[in-house]
Amino acid sequence: MQDTDPKQNRKNLGILLELLKFVRPYRNKVIAALVALICTAALTLSVGHGVRILIDQGFAQQSSEQLSSAIQFILLVVLCISIGTFFRFYLVSSVGERVSADIRLAVFNHIVTLHPSYFETNGSGEIMSRLTTDTTLLQSIIGSSFSMAMRSALMCMGAVIMLFATNIKLTLIVLASVPFILVPILFYGRRVRALSRQSQDSMADVGSYAGEAIEHIKTVQSYSYEAQEKISFSGEVERAYEIGRKRVKQRAILISGVIVIVFSAIAGMLWVGGSDVIKGTMSAGDLGAFVFYAIMVASSLATISEVLGELQRAAGATERLIEILKVESHIIAPEVDMVSPHQLRPEIAFDKVTFHYPSRPGVAAVDELQLKAEEGKVLALVGPSGAGKTTLFELLQRFYDPQQGAITFGGTDIRRFDPQALRRQMALVPQQPALFSNDVYHNIRYGNPDATDEEVIAAAKKAHAHEFISQLPEGYHSFLGERGVRLSGGQRQRIAIARAILKDPKILLLDEATSALDSESEHHVQQALEELMTGRTTIIIAHRLSTIQHADQIAVLDQGHLVDVGDHHSLLSSCELYRRLVELQFKHLSNQKITSSFP
Repeated sequence: MQDTDPKQNRKNLGILLELLKFVRPYRNKVIAALVALICTAALTLSVGHGVRILIDQGFAQQSSEQLSSAIQFILLVVLCISIGTFFRFYLVSSVGERVSADIRLAVFNHIVTLHPSYFETNGSGEIMSRLTTDTTLLQSIIGSSFSMAMRSALMCMGAVIMLFATNIKLTLIVLASVPFILVPILFYGRRVRALSRQSQDSMADVGSYAGEAIEHIKTVQSYSYEAQEKISFSGEVERAYEIGRKRVKQRAILISGVIVIVFSAIAGMLWVGGSDVIKGTMSAGDLGAFVFYAIMVASSLATISEVLGELQRAAGATERLIEILKVESHIIAPEVDMVSPHQLRPEIAFDKVTFHYPSRPGVAAVDELQLKAEEGKVLALVGPSGAGKTTLFELLQRFYDPQQGAITFGGTDIRRFDPQALRRQMALVPQQPALFSNDVYHNIRYGNPDATDEEVIAAAKKAHAHEFISQLPEGYHSFLGERGVRLSGGQRQRIAIARAILKDPKILLLDEATSALDSESEHHVQQALEELMTGRTTIIIAHRLSTIQHADQIAVLDQGHLVDVGDHHSLLSSCELYRRLVELQFKHLSNQKITSSFP
């Protein structure tokens, strides 16, 4: 991912401390869970005392009464442990669910504010993987694994204290094995973390590849490319599998090694302790209690070694999420001297603007452009592909800032506005409208979230969309499918126009808004747009030159440069590029007919 802080590449679990700010609002629940955890750990350790009574006073003295007392004590402790475990598990798991939801929300809220250039260099599949897979992993870690680690750590420390209280010599034997346990945990744990990060990244690639193939499924099937896509996707899956297999192998080596070391130490301890019991220097009850505590130490260390692997994965997931949260948007509102565009005249000027896309720094998309769109007038942008027409729309909406020059709204540099306040003054109708997986009301109301149903319907009527909407199965409540797939191109275009009408902007940005309509619909929608354009500043990207015959001004662009400005008739005589574009579209007509076709 781009725009990230290199300091985040720390090779330890310290990155998990970044989660504290998300856990802090729920500290009361966490404290209650810790209290329950401490109580259950203490109760579990007290079972060793019951084992000592069971052996020394029950078995050794052949006393049924003492045996019954020991059993009752153990059962009572177990009941208390189960109650404490319920509260611990419930509290920690609920905090895990809540924190995961908060992180997912924080990441999404941050993503939607980032500059568009961020998404040029970071794929949507990768971002979605971080938003879903990584947060789900953290939910499991915080709600389960972290609790297990805390419990095991407390049990291990408590059991070690009880070991010293029971028999110092045997305890030293057990502790001598601890360095042999910690070394593989630290060594292999680092490997597991690195592989966990790679595994998360590879799964993101798998999701991204599959999502792209599904999104363009008609193209895949149209070109009979299914077999090749299957092979390519299989390669992505196998690569993810190999990384996952290596990660699992490292964890398996870690766990099995710890088990061998731990139980070898226990075996050595049993041999020494058994010898002491035979010699009479140690009671059988003390040995039984010691074995109980030693097994608790062993199981706690085994759990910790396993959970460390999970925490390594959590560190990788946290690192990926924090990377996104650390990205700062390049397009921000000024902290001082901010101006509101609401009362300013809707007049746009490009003053010697030069702009390079971040992904193509060597090529100027717009170079030294000087252009003006007057209030209440229509400015059309024409030119071959790559001339910079769409770039001007993106600069005007402040998706990017130019490297040189300035863009003004009502005579004020747009960088002095809040980007959202600026964009509220504009409505864009793109050539390929973006519709959402929701109903008609939702998609049109995108232009004005506070609009009533009646206002939505009125906007649809002005866009000549009401008739076909009424014929949908559920009318305005009809679900349009992903990207409006259930509508035709012309219908999607009219929904987008209705959205722009509902917004009632000062400035209209039309990217050949009628290009997807049939002749009859185009006629009606053109009338609706002309009514909407009255008194508003309108900028049109024209692909069909016949649609801009009434434009007040036509700006001819080529490779980011302004070639000429004028009306249709003046450009035919003064601009060779414009004349060639006209001839290419109407080459079957003579020059005279071409000229007369634009009244």
